[in-house]
Formats: sequence, C-alpha cells, structure tokens
Amino acid sequence: KFSDHEERLSGSDREEDEDDVEAALKKEVGQIRASTEQKLRRFQSVESGANNVVFIRTQGIEPDNLVHHILKDMHTTKKKKTRVILRMLPISGTCKAFMEDMKKYTETFFEPWFKAPNKGTFQIVYKARNNSHMSREEVIKELAGIVGSLNPENKVDLNNPQYTVVVEIIKTVCCLSVVRDYVLFRKYNLQEVVKSNKEDAQQKSSPTEEQNSEVVEAETEEKSSKEVKEENK
Repeated sequence: KFSDHEERLSGSDREEDEDDVEAALKKEVGQIRASTEQKLRRFQSVESGANNVVFIRTQGIEPDNLVHHILKDMHTTKKKKTRVILRMLPISGTCKAFMEDMKKYTETFFEPWFKAPNKGTFQIVYKARNNSHMSREEVIKELAGIVGSLNPENKVDLNNPQYTVVVEIIKTVCCLSVVRDYVLFRKYNLQEVVKSNKEDAQQKSSPTEEQNSEVVEAETEEKSSKEVKEENK
C-alpha cells in the first residue's frame, strides 16, 4: 500500500517521464523534417576544400543546362548580374583524381556526347588546385584518346569546338563537365561575357595589369642577373 503522498509523487514522476518522451519524439521528428527539407532544397552550398571555389549542389536541375541558360541571357542582354563571381562552371560528374579512376569513369561519362552515332569537335581544358600529382599533358592525352575511341569522327578543334571538356582537379577529386559555346561565352567568365565587342577590342589593344606585371618581373630578373655578373667580375 502507498500513502496519498507517495501516490502523488509517483504520478508526478510518470507525467515527467511522459513529457520527456514526448519532447524527445518531437525533437527527433523535427530533425528528420529538417534533414528531408535540406535534401529537397533546389540549391545547397557544399564545402569545396579550396580557396575562392564554391560548390552549389542542385536538385532536379541539370547543371550544364542551368549555367548555359544564365550565360546565354547575360551574353544577349549584356547586363552584369554579379559583382563577385568570376566564372561559373557546371559539374556533371566526379571521380577520384587518379589517372586509372578517371579513364574508367570517362569511358561511360563521355558517351552522351561522343559515342557513335554522336560525334563532334572538341577541346579539353584542364586546371588543378591543391594537387601536384597529376600531369596536365597526360590527362589531356588520355581523355582525348578516350573521346577518339568512342567515335573516330570526333576531332580536336582548339579554335571553335562544339564541345569543351572541362577538367577541374581539386585536391583528390576530379570534377568533369562537357559544355557548349565555351569560346562564345568567354570561357564561362561572367565578367567578360557581358562586355560589348567594342570594349573587348579596346581591352585587347591595351596591355592588361597581368601582362604589365609579367614584363616587370622579366625586367627585374634580367637586371638582377646583370648585377650578379658585375659583382662576380
């Protein structure tokens, strides 16, 4: 037998336990909903692991079509719609940044564009960040060979290709995409694609800061070497 006081205490404890269970369930349901909503978001930022590089994961949207639409609009309207983004590149596939992994992956990845009866002219552009074990020449040679093996009628065109194979190495990850109008859209540079033909011609006629800095570096090195020779004499 329990006294009234003991019964009141035990009833209170049971209510607190029920409250704790209910709170825990609500918390778990909230976490599941938040996780589901995050997965269903159309755009989600992902850590890239490299400075000045941002990944945006898309849901239900083809990245190559999205980026091509944005660049086409900017190229047509000549309206600058961003101040801080330099380039926007779609990433349609990823694999480990090792030659054997890349060869195996691209044999299937390239098929929609280059496997017979599909064909086209192409070029391969390569950039590596925070990675020193990959060879640019080897990567381009091997991937070009794979494109050629899918259809011998695929030809290299470095001036105005139908397709550009973009290879971006970031640490140990290889990011791949096959894009259109790479030359027309100024290498997918958002700052350059909005420039008029007149502005572009003026920029080409005058040396850029980067070119000037290269000249200064060359002159500095030449002077330094002359000074060293004179000191040796």
